[in-house]
Amino acid sequence: MSTPAEEADVAPVATRLSGRAEGYATLVWRRFRRSTMGMIGLVLVVMLLIIAVFADFFAPMDPKEPNLPFAPPDVIAFEDPSGNFSLIPHVYPIGDTGEFDPVTFQPLTGADKSNPTPTGFFVKGYSYYLFWVIPTDIHFFGAVDGRPIQLLGTDKFGRDILSRGIVGSRISLMIALAVVTMTTIVGTLVGITSGYIGGALDAWVQRFVEFVLAFPQLPLYLALTSLIPVTAPSNVFIAFVIGVMAVLGWAQLSREVRSKTLSLARIDYVRAAIAVGSSDARIITRHILPNVLSHVIVAVTLAIPSVVLLESFLGFLGFAVKPPLISWGLMLQDTGTFSVIGSYPWILSPVIFVLITVFAFNALGDGLRDAIDPY
Repeated sequence: MSTPAEEADVAPVATRLSGRAEGYATLVWRRFRRSTMGMIGLVLVVMLLIIAVFADFFAPMDPKEPNLPFAPPDVIAFEDPSGNFSLIPHVYPIGDTGEFDPVTFQPLTGADKSNPTPTGFFVKGYSYYLFWVIPTDIHFFGAVDGRPIQLLGTDKFGRDILSRGIVGSRISLMIALAVVTMTTIVGTLVGITSGYIGGALDAWVQRFVEFVLAFPQLPLYLALTSLIPVTAPSNVFIAFVIGVMAVLGWAQLSREVRSKTLSLARIDYVRAAIAVGSSDARIITRHILPNVLSHVIVAVTLAIPSVVLLESFLGFLGFAVKPPLISWGLMLQDTGTFSVIGSYPWILSPVIFVLITVFAFNALGDGLRDAIDPY
């Protein structure tokens, strides 16, 4: 017979042993957080979504306000004009130093230390509506005295590239998330239904999927988006672009989900559910769909970067977003000539936003794929 002291020693052990029966989501999270790149991708994705939601708050300048065209990026430094360290960062505009290159005799430019712009956090700037309802003029970062700062320079109309990139993240990520949501829903439902029912329905559905996959997508994108009149409202144009991308993007996921469903339909618990008389809808939603979701989640995280790249490419060609809306692809239209890139290389700054987004979602997708895979 065990003593009370022995039972007290055994109780924590039993609690720990019983606590090891964790759920599937907990096990996936435990494996996922061991992936360094996956965690970096998760942090970046969360930051991108927060910046997109509160874009006006994080934008230091009005993205539509014109200033000096093709102004070079300002220099930000933690020092005052005398060169001493300062906890308050100062922004120094790029100006003419009064010196000339000894070879080309071109005027040299550099930071104008005589005209600093003090900056700070939670400063007042241009007015906007928080959550499209609450009027405010507080910004996360900006000039204390209200002077313009261009940390990434300006475009051909003198608009701040950094602010336009932050505000443009709304449209670019909204298009990507909307397209991926539609393609995921349609592709998953079609794939599961086709793979589970099989027979003639599966044959006809797969022929249609092959027909969609056989189309050269880029020429079809350009052909369909060119059907929208130039005078159409921007919202209508974006909705049409989202619809075109979704119609042409669901087929590949459908084929992948179908192959997973074919293997799951032969598992014992599915056959047992069929034997006890469960309906097809119940078997699909309660037994097959939860086991397919792991693959679908990974496919979603890997599909978002593809849509972002496609939107950027179509926007560069002028087939995705129309002014006055802002997107990363539309901003890249200014880089259409080598002379502009050579003279004003900072005009390529929107590429940084695209690269960070693609890297973040790809890293997150790779981490989830390793964490969800039971093998």
